[in-house]
Amino acid sequence: MVSNTILELIHQYGYLIFYLAFTLGPFGIPIPNEITILTGATLSHIGVINPWMTYLCVLSGLLTAFTLSFFAGKFFGQKLKNKFLENRHLQRAEQILNKRGHTAMYIGMFIPVVRYIIPMLIGLSGTSYRRFALISYSSALGWTLLFFSAGTFFGNHILSKWFNT
Repeated sequence: MVSNTILELIHQYGYLIFYLAFTLGPFGIPIPNEITILTGATLSHIGVINPWMTYLCVLSGLLTAFTLSFFAGKFFGQKLKNKFLENRHLQRAEQILNKRGHTAMYIGMFIPVVRYIIPMLIGLSGTSYRRFALISYSSALGWTLLFFSAGTFFGNHILSKWFNT
């Protein structure tokens, strides 16, 4: 079960595993954020791990990933854009971001995979770091609070449905 795997990882690496899972998520870690945060919150709720440390590591990992993605867009964005110039998904994402601006940035952070692409597009668009941080960090706070709370109150039920246990 996922919670056993996470417990083993926590035993080996401590709470750093939550930070790394969220920081490295956009770079190929194959564990969905939703499962990780719900499992962490559930384990926190039942007293297996510290809820404050878990939440702090999740939030800081997500903020780090957003920031890295933003600066990747800022510094390497044009090369990436040229490479994926014909990609219709990237074109559509840019259209939505240009049309809906802040709202698209905020809502995009709640969508799996998109939450890691949006910061790069924001960096590419020339948006200031201050504006990026205000919108994306507040959405990260909202997303993590929502999912951590859901995991705290409904985690056992949600995880048992997902994994049929």
